[in-house]
Amino acid sequence: MKKSLVYFILSTLLAAMFIFAAPSSSEAQSAYYRKRVYRNGRVTWVRVRKPSYYRRHRNRINMALGTGGGALIGGLLGGGKGALIGAGVGAGSSALYTYKLNPKRRKYRKIRRY
Repeated sequence: MKKSLVYFILSTLLAAMFIFAAPSSSEAQSAYYRKRVYRNGRVTWVRVRKPSYYRRHRNRINMALGTGGGALIGGLLGGGKGALIGAGVGAGSSALYTYKLNPKRRKYRKIRRY
């Protein structure tokens, strides 16, 4: 009885979470504009395509892949403790690569027009 009650409560919370997690509109933050300056000093804003998912989140993806790879290799070589050490080494090395050796050169800004 107690187990089924806990199962019912958890499934109800999970179903409610899906209702509130659904996006309200699909057009949120889909327009990107770039500033274009002509020779005579005139400034216009040109709509450009949204950058790819990897280009927008490159730092996070590289950090996650480095940490996961280090944990995988450490887990294969040394078990649970090795996985923890490997995750630390992987996070450090991927941070070094992402932020110092190969930093992003483009800065993406969202221009909001209200």
